[in-house]
Amino acid sequence: MEVASAERFKGSQRRRIKDKLAELSITAGGIMVLVALILIFFYLLYVVAPSFKSASIMPRAEMEPISEAATIKLGLDEANAWAYRFNRGGEAEFYPLDSGEPMRLPLGVPDGVQIASSALSQPATATAALGLDNGQVLVAKAQFDISYPNDIRTIHPGVRYPLGDALVTLDADGEAISALAFERNDDATTFVWAGADDAQMTLTRLAAEVDFLTDEITWVRDDVTLPRLPASVDELLISPDQRQLFVLANNEVGVWNIRNLDSVAKTQQLVAAEPGAQITDIALLAGASSLLVANDNGVVSQWFMVNSPEGRQFARIRDFHHGAPITALTTEYFRKSFAVGDIEGGVALYYTTSERELLDVRFDGERLHDAAFSPRSNGLVLQSGDTIRVFQVDNPHPEVSFSALWQKVWYEGYPEPAHVWQSTSGSDDFEAKLGLMPLAFGTLKAALYAMLFAVPLAIAGAIYTAYFMSPKVRGFVKPTVEIMEALPTVILGFLAGLWLAPLVEANLPGIILLLLALPLTMLVAAFAWHKSPEWIRNSQWGEYRELLLLPLLLLVGWLVMAASPYLELYLMGGDARGFVTNTLGITFDQRNALVVGLAMGFAVIPTIFSIAEDAVFSVPRHLINGSLALGATQWQTLTRVVLLTASPGIFSAVMMGFGRAVGETMIVLMATGNTPLMEWNIFQGMRTLAANIAVEMPESAIDSTHYRVLFLTAFVLFVFTFIFNTLAEYIRQRLREKYSTL
Repeated sequence: MEVASAERFKGSQRRRIKDKLAELSITAGGIMVLVALILIFFYLLYVVAPSFKSASIMPRAEMEPISEAATIKLGLDEANAWAYRFNRGGEAEFYPLDSGEPMRLPLGVPDGVQIASSALSQPATATAALGLDNGQVLVAKAQFDISYPNDIRTIHPGVRYPLGDALVTLDADGEAISALAFERNDDATTFVWAGADDAQMTLTRLAAEVDFLTDEITWVRDDVTLPRLPASVDELLISPDQRQLFVLANNEVGVWNIRNLDSVAKTQQLVAAEPGAQITDIALLAGASSLLVANDNGVVSQWFMVNSPEGRQFARIRDFHHGAPITALTTEYFRKSFAVGDIEGGVALYYTTSERELLDVRFDGERLHDAAFSPRSNGLVLQSGDTIRVFQVDNPHPEVSFSALWQKVWYEGYPEPAHVWQSTSGSDDFEAKLGLMPLAFGTLKAALYAMLFAVPLAIAGAIYTAYFMSPKVRGFVKPTVEIMEALPTVILGFLAGLWLAPLVEANLPGIILLLLALPLTMLVAAFAWHKSPEWIRNSQWGEYRELLLLPLLLLVGWLVMAASPYLELYLMGGDARGFVTNTLGITFDQRNALVVGLAMGFAVIPTIFSIAEDAVFSVPRHLINGSLALGATQWQTLTRVVLLTASPGIFSAVMMGFGRAVGETMIVLMATGNTPLMEWNIFQGMRTLAANIAVEMPESAIDSTHYRVLFLTAFVLFVFTFIFNTLAEYIRQRLREKYSTL
C-alpha cells in the first residue's frame, strides 16, 4: 500500500511538473508572438516615419560677390562643389565650396558692348541668354568637367555655348534688346524680344537641322512679329516645349500660343493678382504644366490647364500663404517643390501637390532677391544684398503628407481632384501619385466580394455538416473541405487568371445563372427528399442522401453552361461583353472582381467552414436533447439554441476568413488587372495593399519615397488587421458572455 501510494504521489508530481512546463511554454510562446508583433510594428514605423519629416537646411558656405555688378543667374553644380553667378558685367564667377580660390571667366560679351536685358531658361536646362545693346544675344551656361589626376576627383568650372556660336544677331538694325525671353532644347531655340523702342515684340525661332553625312547642325531661322503686347512688360516666360508664352504686364498674366508661327495668338488672360496686391514674380514648375504666381502679400498661387467650356484653360488650383512680401521665386529641376524668399530675409520651401510647407527660416532681415536649387535639389544658393549663402538641403520626401495619401488631390492634367495611385511613368515630367485610398478600397472590395461568395456557402455547409449530416458522410466531407486549405494560393491565382477569367467572359450568362440555379436546385432537392416516402428516407440511401445531390448539381451545371450561348444570343444579341459595356454602360474587364470573388472565396471557404463547423458541433448535446425533449423541432432547436450557443465561434470563423481575404496576395495579383480603381463595379478589377507591395517593392529604390510609402501600405495593412481582429475578439467575448448561460 505504501509503495502504491508513493508511486501515485510521484506520478502526480510528474504530471504537475509537465503541466507547469506546458503552461510556461505556452506563456513564453504567446509572449514571443506578442514581442514579434510589437517589433514588426515598430520596424514598419521606423521605416515610414522619415517620410513625414520636414525639410532642413545646413549652412555650407558664405561669400561676397567678386564683382559689384548685379546678378543675372545663380547656380550650383551637380556635386555641390561650386557655386556660380553670372553678372551684368559680362562675367561668370565661380566659388569653391570646400577649398580653393574663386574664379572669374568672361562670358564672351564683345568689348564696348553692354548687357541690356537677360532671360533664363527653365532650371533643367540651366541656360542664360543676355540681350546686348548692339542687337545681339549671347547664350551661355555653366559647365563643370570632371577629371581624375592622380586618382583624385577634380571638377573644372567653365562656360559653354549651347548654340555653337556665342552670339546670335536678333536685331539687324543693331538696336539694344530691351526685353527678352528665351528657351531651348536639342531641336529648337526660341527668343521673344523687343528692340530699344519697345513698340513691338518679335518671336525668333532657330530650328536645328542635322546634316546626315557630317552630323553638323545648321540653325534655320524664322521670325514672326507678335500681335501688340502691353506697353510695359514686367516679365516673359517661354515653356520648355516652346509652345506657350507667358507675359506678365499690368498685374495680369497673358497666355499666348506660339506652337505654330503662322497662328500665334493670345489664348487667355489670367487675373492672377490677389485683391489689392501686386504680382512680383512668375515661374514654371518642373514639367512646365503649372504656373506659379507670387504676390507682394505673401500668397503664391498655382495654375494649370483643365477642361472648360472654352477648351483647355488655365485655372487656379491652390494657394500657399507665406506671410511676407515675396521677392524671389525659384523651382526645383525635377520635382514639384519651390522656394520663396521675402523682403524680410526669410526663405520657405513648399511642395505643391502635398500642400506642405517644408521649411520656413529667417536670416538677417535683408531682402532676398535671388535663389536657385542645385540639380539634385540637395543644395540651395541665396543672395541677399552683397552676401551669397549656400546651404545643404535635406528634403528627401516632400511628396508625402496626410492629404496627399488619403484625400483627393488635383494633379496636373486631371479634370478634377481624385484619389490616384500611379507611382511610376516613362516621362521625366511625371509626378508620382501616391494616394493610398484606391489601394485600401481595392483591399476591401476584393475581401467583400470574396466573403459575399464564401460566407453563405461556408456557414450553411458548416451548420448542415455539424447538425444534420450523417456521421458517415461527415467523416470524409469535413476532412475533404479542410484539405482544400492546403491548396497553394498561387495555383488558385494561376487558374483564376488563365482559366476562370476567360471562362467567365465567354460564358457570362451561364455563370450568372449558375450562381442562382445551384442554390435553387439544392432547395428543390431538399424539399423533394422531405416529401419522399418514409421508407426511402429511412433506407440505406438515407445515410448518403447528400452524395445523391452531387450528380444532380453536376447535371444542372452542365445544362446551364450548355444553355449559356443561347441565352447570350437571345438576351444579349450574341455579345455579352458588348451588352454589358454598351447597353448597360458598365465597364467590363476580363480579370475582374467577380473572378476574384469566386477564386478567393474558394480559398476562404475552408477556413470559415472548419472553424464554424467545430463551433456548431461542439454545442453540448444535453442542450440539444433538452430542447427536443421539450417539444421543439430540429429547426427550432438549431435557430434558438445551437446557433446562439455557437455564435462566438461562427463569428470568429467569419473574422478569420475576412482576415485571410484582406491579406491575400497571389490570387488578387494574378486574377485582376491590378488597376487601382475606386469602383464597386463587379466587372472591374482593383489593386489591393498586399498585391501592390508584391508588384512594386522589387522595383523601388531603397530609401526612396516610393519605397517608404510601400512600407506605409504594409503598416496600414498591419494596423487595419490588428484593429479589426481586436474588435472582432471583443465582440466574440461579448457573445460568449451573453450566451454562456444557455
